[in-house]
Amino acid sequence: MRKPSLTLLILAALATLPALAGCGYSTGDRAVSGGLLGAGGGAALGALTGGSAGTGVLIGGVAGAAAGGLTSGRDVQLGRPAWR
Repeated sequence: MRKPSLTLLILAALATLPALAGCGYSTGDRAVSGGLLGAGGGAALGALTGGSAGTGVLIGGVAGAAAGGLTSGRDVQLGRPAWR
C-alpha cells in the first residue's frame, strides 16, 4: 500500500517541475525558489496521499532545486524573487 502512494508522490512532483523553476534571475535564485516551492508542494502531496510529509519535503525540495538550477531564466520568467 505504501509503494503506490510514494510513486504517486514522485510522479506529481515531476509533473510540477516546470512551474517550480520560474522565480529568479540567477541560477542560485532559481534553485532556492524552486527548492522552497517544491518542498512545500511535496509536503502537501505527501500529506494528502497518506504518505510522509517529510518524504514529500525531501523529494519535492530536491526536484524543485534541480529544476530551478538546471533551467534558464530565458525559458520561464515569473519576476524578481521576494528576497531581492
